[in-house]
Amino acid sequence: MANKLAIFFKDVKVEMTKVSWPNKDELIGSTVIVLISLAILSLFIGVCDVILSKTVNIIMSRL
Repeated sequence: MANKLAIFFKDVKVEMTKVSWPNKDELIGSTVIVLISLAILSLFIGVCDVILSKTVNIIMSRL
């Protein structure tokens, strides 16, 4: 069992050396894009929620 675990971690180390890691500028750029996308999506969902809530309240008040 310990031998299999050692082989596994050795293989993980080998595979991690093959990974293409982003540099600092690429990482910052990607983070900014994700945060902007998150803000836009949150705004969209918030607007949809308000519209649907008002619509349901209008429908329910007429019943």
